Amino acid sequence: MLGAAITIVGLLISWVVWRRRGAAAGLRGVAWSLVPLAAGLLGLMATLWRAAADIVGILAGLLFNPMVWAGVAVAAVAAVLFVVSGVMRARGMGGAQGRKTREKKAAEGAGAAPGLEGSSGAQGPAAQAPGGSAGKAGAKGSKGGDDDMGDIEDLLRKHGIE
Repeated sequence: MLGAAITIVGLLISWVVWRRRGAAAGLRGVAWSLVPLAAGLLGLMATLWRAAADIVGILAGLLFNPMVWAGVAVAAVAAVLFVVSGVMRARGMGGAQGRKTREKKAAEGAGAAPGLEGSSGAQGPAAQAPGGSAGKAGAKGSKGGDDDMGDIEDLLRKHGIE
């Protein structure tokens, strides 16, 4: 009985759709309108009705359950912490990685003695080898790159980024 009522309402809506949008849209509406009638004739309407009622009951139970809301609050805190950690990482305020970067910059700024390893161990055997080609290439690159690095550092200081 319920399937027949839903089918009649669907057919009326399909007729309006047919007149406004054309035959293709109308026929698609008729097809969907016949599904509840088929379910009723097959005896599936009672089962579908119970399933829908159970789903609504479960959702209502979750809505009024304090434990569910506690879980929502914990998930929200986790999301906020994740976003804050990403912002901190982007700004270089992270823990060990940020500390290593600051120590490396301090060692470079203080003019660390050649041959001594910094706290991050950035110098490898190729850089320490006397007369090695890596040392010569590094010296040549630093002469040409000092002006560019100075300009970049000036721009960063101008914008308050160090």
